[in-house]
Amino acid sequence: MALHKNVYTFEEVSKHNKTEDCWVIISGKVYDLTSFIEDHPGGAEVILAATGKDGTSDYDAAGHSDYAIEMMEKYFIGKIDTTNVPQTRKYTPPEQDQYSASMSTEFVIKFLQYLFPILMLGLAFAVRYYTRKE
Repeated sequence: MALHKNVYTFEEVSKHNKTEDCWVIISGKVYDLTSFIEDHPGGAEVILAATGKDGTSDYDAAGHSDYAIEMMEKYFIGKIDTTNVPQTRKYTPPEQDQYSASMSTEFVIKFLQYLFPILMLGLAFAVRYYTRKE
């Protein structure tokens, strides 16, 4: 729960991570973006990606206009207790297949997409060269 009025813990804010209930932390402030999430020009996914962590770097990287910065004030609901806010989520890379990607079917198809036109061009030049009249 809140430590005192309008100061929220990270655990409390991180529970609000759905489209129907979305809070984000930006620059030490907590914003309830539930009513705005569907209207966000970048889509709901962009805002949801900033939940569960300090979303300041995500927000700053987007390069918001002065109007967007002013508009944020109406969604401000309090401050965050900064004693236990993780800066970033831990990245876990996806598991990769054991076989070589260079031998996959997808690679062969892409290779043939480039090779086939070159072979056709060579064939056209060969036909023209051997069938032209001198």
